[in-house]
Parts: sequence; C-alpha cells; structure tokens
Amino acid sequence: MNILITGGTGFIGKALINNLNNDHYKIFVLSRNPQKYINNFDKNVSLLQWDGKTSDGWGNIIENIDAVINLAGENIAGNSFSSIFLKRYTPERKRLILQSRINSGNALVQAIKSSHKKPQFFIQASAVGYYGNRGDEILTESSPPGKDFVSQICIPWEKSTAELDTMNIRRVIIRTAGMVLGNNGGALPFLVYPYRFYLGGPLGSGKQWVSWIHIEDEIRVIRYLLDNQKAEGVFNCSSPNPIINREFSRAIGKILNRPSWLPLPEMVFNLFLGEKAKILLASQRQIPEKLLKLGFEFSYPDIESALKNIFL
Repeated sequence: MNILITGGTGFIGKALINNLNNDHYKIFVLSRNPQKYINNFDKNVSLLQWDGKTSDGWGNIIENIDAVINLAGENIAGNSFSSIFLKRYTPERKRLILQSRINSGNALVQAIKSSHKKPQFFIQASAVGYYGNRGDEILTESSPPGKDFVSQICIPWEKSTAELDTMNIRRVIIRTAGMVLGNNGGALPFLVYPYRFYLGGPLGSGKQWVSWIHIEDEIRVIRYLLDNQKAEGVFNCSSPNPIINREFSRAIGKILNRPSWLPLPEMVFNLFLGEKAKILLASQRQIPEKLLKLGFEFSYPDIESALKNIFL
C-alpha cells in the first residue's frame, strides 16, 4: 500500500511512519523542509517538498496513492518551553494556526480532484479542542462543538477536506486527545519537568478533566481505522478513561516517586500565557464511544499502565 502523509515530522507523524515502515508500506511525506528531516527516516520513506498550500511539485503522485493521512497544522500550544510562553495568541498567530490547517486540506483535495485514480481512504486530523471547555460533561463523537478559539479552528479544519465525501472516498476524522503521552514529544516531557525538582502538582484547580492517550494507542487507532472498512466519519482518539488533573498529577508523582502537592494557580497561567491558558486548563471529558463500539481494545486504557510503560 502506498500512503501519503502530511505532518509526518511531528510527534505523532514520526511515530506513525516508523510503525508503518516496519510493515513495509511505501510512504511519501510532504514537508516544507525535507532536507532537514531526510536523516530521520528509513530510506524507504520518500520526503517531498511542498509549500503547505498547493499541490505544486507533488500532485502527480496522487495517482499512485492508496491512502492519505493529513496531520498537518501549526502547533497550537507550542512544542517547547519557550514557544509555549513566548508565542502568544496574537491575531497573526491565530491566523497562521487556522490557515496552516485549511491550506493543507484544500491542497490535498485539489490534488485528488485532479487525479484520475483516487485514494481509497483519507484520515483528517482534528482535536478534542473541537468540543471546547465543557466541565464534567461526557463528550462523545455526537457532542456539539464549543465556541472558543480552538473550537473555531477545529470546525473549518475538519471541513477543509469534506468535499472528499462526495468522491466515494472513505474519510475518517480523528479528534485526538489533549495529551498524547510518550517520551519523545507531546506535552508529557514538559509536565514532568517540575517533578524532577520536587515541584510537581496539579494545574489550576485540578478539577478539570484531562483527555489523554498513549502514543502507541494513538498509532494503533490510526492503523485500525486504516484497515477497518466499516470505519468512517468522526472518531474520538483518546483513552476510555479520562482523568481529572489532580489525579493525573498524583499518578505522575507516584510513578516518578516525587511529591505532587504544589499546585500552579490559574492566575499564574493567565498572567504568563494570556488566552492560551484557557486551552491548557480546559476541561474535556472525552470518550472514544465509536471505537469501543467497533471493538477496539486499548493497550493502555488507564493512566497508571500508560505512565509505567513510559517511565519504568
């Protein structure tokens, strides 16, 4: 099977490519800077130059592609300590985050529309942010969207490839959990950093729900949806057991044998992060209802087993 992937140089993308490559899939990765990442992947992975908004230079390969996985998009919170604190939500920053998602979706749709042979399957990335800050409400795939900034990104993000539904292409939308847990990326390395200095604890009130998933389960979900011909539409990509932040902090402290009593007050988040604090403190009790109904079994369904695998 030939698979085209955007966003392949990110945390999830790299893990997915390594997993697929082990099963001898032929993988094409669209990248704005392929030379930077050429040594990160096996020689069987082809990196192609693209500008993030057109099909110039790569559109012709769609004729030979069986599946497309669109993970592209500017990181919303930031992928380093400095970017989390320094990249505030200015109007320009918000525009960049939104356009990076819409442009990539539009480019893929146009390439597919122009091709004679079309892919059979398409995965469109999205996020739990679609639902907004919802307190204790249980969020399934049928829950309506929220009204905050991230919600208003996720709605057009998902719609950017909706035209494919009219082309007899099986399209799946994955709304990934707020925390994808692993050693080599995502939010976890930043979260555990204070625990190394015995300064760990809950964020804000600690009562907000955290949607999370182990990186291995994230990849297993994508592979499952790729192979399951009955899978289409929206899927929540998260552990079936969300946890409140206070318990999440206790679990980290237990695994690392560190205290977890020192909270970081909400006012500190608001002072240093501005509007971005609302995202990091949002409460999202996400449940993967459709995956469970299809019979998908998680390798790490609870937070303790997930953290033990990562740290022990």
